[in-house]
Amino acid sequence: MASISNSRSLAFLALKNVYQKKAYTDIALNRVIKSVGKSVEISQTDRSFACELVYGIVRRQRTLDALIDLLGKKKAAQQPPDLRIILHLGLYQLRYLDRIPTSAAVNTSVELAKANGIPRLSGVVNGLLRRYSRQAESGDPLQLPDDPITRLGVQHSFPNWIVETWLEQLSIEEVNRLLAWFNQSPKIDLRVNILKTTVAAVETLFKSAGISVTRISGLPQGLRLEGAGAVTDLPGYKQGWWVIQDSSAQLVTHLLDPQPGETIIDACAAPGGKTTHIAELMKDKGQIIACDRTAKRLNKVRENAARLQLQSIQIEVGDSRNFAQFASIADKVLLDAPCSGLGTLHKRPDIRWRQISQSIKELFSLQRELLEQAATWVKPNGILVYATCTLNLLENEKIVQSFLENHPNWSIQSPTDVTTKNWVKPEGWIKVYPHRHDMDGFFMVRLVRD
Repeated sequence: MASISNSRSLAFLALKNVYQKKAYTDIALNRVIKSVGKSVEISQTDRSFACELVYGIVRRQRTLDALIDLLGKKKAAQQPPDLRIILHLGLYQLRYLDRIPTSAAVNTSVELAKANGIPRLSGVVNGLLRRYSRQAESGDPLQLPDDPITRLGVQHSFPNWIVETWLEQLSIEEVNRLLAWFNQSPKIDLRVNILKTTVAAVETLFKSAGISVTRISGLPQGLRLEGAGAVTDLPGYKQGWWVIQDSSAQLVTHLLDPQPGETIIDACAAPGGKTTHIAELMKDKGQIIACDRTAKRLNKVRENAARLQLQSIQIEVGDSRNFAQFASIADKVLLDAPCSGLGTLHKRPDIRWRQISQSIKELFSLQRELLEQAATWVKPNGILVYATCTLNLLENEKIVQSFLENHPNWSIQSPTDVTTKNWVKPEGWIKVYPHRHDMDGFFMVRLVRD
């Protein structure tokens, strides 16, 4: 790695894992950094830049492939796999990173080809990248198709079916803005543990450490950080003064409106962000049953609860569709259902390429079964909040409408918590669109049993 910048070499190795071994982006990066770090010291700057390259390239791969198809003698799909990765690295820097000189982007890409077993193709790398650079001086080389769905898909690097999904809900202008929003690098939102400290105290703590921090309007525990570095090294982490949680996810618990002394079941609890938020809003007084079918994932709930010093959380391992023992015991139930995750595509860039429309139909069946079972846990006059981190009619509105049609003793109830009152749409649910609200996409609704 001595002849090429560490960051680009790290990115190349991580992208090989993502493209060729189908690894998730975060896992691939962590694996490569851990492996390479045994023999080479990796600076925080190199880590950060490698992260920016890998996440950005995974997001933008359809656009980058379209450029290769346009500028190369062979289409992207016909290129040797390692060559395609190197071309992605070079084109991404030239197209999306203004601070990288053209010579650095081109020369390091050529060196990557020489260092990774394809020296005979280094001329291809040099020629294609310089061709792009020359053409970019007089305008965007990317040629977009006339069909509006494919045009948006190529321009913003999304599969057509996701574009179609959002065109069912929004105008083409709004979909354009939504797609652009999802190609941003994510910010870090956190929730202050009000049982241990105050928002003002944590805000002062970060500012004293030279970390840019702002309050999140309308969220009483929310702060947003920029340029923060490793989460576990930030002030207040070890003391349990805060936890990472996106703004829209914080809204879900406010819609549930937990109160001290209640029995509340979190049906799909891992990794525990909403579970611990429930405990904080209940002042850690009452009973919270946190369920998940994967014991390993529930360990994260335990870790978060221990770090935040919360005592009211009880862990239950198992499939929530099978917990008949909870019949009519809960004052409130939260079902943050497994979903396609289309509201989190800036943080999880793999999803746009891994999800397919057929898998969403399978999720619909699972979501419906979970909702049916979770509803049996609620006492008369009790509350159930159904939520997903996706923007898909089938997983959201249609699930709720189907449930209400088949359960006349249930209805939508307006929020009682002041935090969520202004978010409710005329239909009674809350739908967070990232390009409008600058937070993850989410759907949530509060249901009441007669």
